[in-house]
Amino acid sequence: MSLTNLTHIARSQGDPRIERKGPSSLTGPDRLARALGWFSIGLGVAELVAPGRIARTLGLDGKEGLIRAYGARELASAVPTLSINKPVGLAARLGGDALDLATLATALHRDNPQRRNAAIATAVVAGIALLDLAAYAGVKAVHRRDPGSERDYSDRSGLPRGAEASRGLARKDFRIPPDYRAEGTVADALPTSGA
Repeated sequence: MSLTNLTHIARSQGDPRIERKGPSSLTGPDRLARALGWFSIGLGVAELVAPGRIARTLGLDGKEGLIRAYGARELASAVPTLSINKPVGLAARLGGDALDLATLATALHRDNPQRRNAAIATAVVAGIALLDLAAYAGVKAVHRRDPGSERDYSDRSGLPRGAEASRGLARKDFRIPPDYRAEGTVADALPTSGA
């Protein structure tokens, strides 16, 4: 059974069909923010589940509690990043990037046998910080509105062929099911004005 067949399980023969989908309302910055939000979830779970392994890999022994706290922070910033409050989540991610870079800087000393891993992690976090900054600026620019202005939805329609082409389509092949035409229906149970 294909996925298409599964989606039609609850549909009746007379239900309307989707003729075509419109373009996505997600912009490039929205998609980037969504990807960064899911990345936050993955990283946050990893930091919560395996802080010891991450600490050993980076030469940050003894900072497992801090890494676990960073995991909780990642999950907390993922929620608004994946919601309509993307700028809030992305700003939290930028703050988290600064904390991550400061923590990784402590692992870059010459005595750390894992210094190379810490340097790679620092470069990765710096790159992600640039993505966070680009997503933040992009989302703010795309969704910017003047104070006091209202959103304009006048160009939107749920009618793919337009309103004129859709008029009367609901009546076209409308047939009243037999059980509604039989006596004893709801209409027969309504009180009459003479009662």
